[in-house]
Amino acid sequence: MNKHFDDARYYLSRASEHAAAGVKEELEPVVERVNELRGVEPEPEPSRVEKLQSDLREIELRAEGEARQRIVEAREKVAAYRDTTEQSA
Repeated sequence: MNKHFDDARYYLSRASEHAAAGVKEELEPVVERVNELRGVEPEPEPSRVEKLQSDLREIELRAEGEARQRIVEAREKVAAYRDTTEQSA
């Protein structure tokens, strides 16, 4: 793709991220007021320990998935190797 298109796409994505953050920031007081009128309590921010635990769970799940995928790939390679060695024998 043309370098100019790559640059334009990058700057458009950055602009959309900034616009979304700006809208969220502007609407935050309105959302808080509506929730206050509805009687909805804001959820507390997770503690640092809770964030770390969540991140570790996510990493663990991702590692398990990747390990399973590597095992499947290894089995396929072994099966293909066995097929080629059996055919040549």
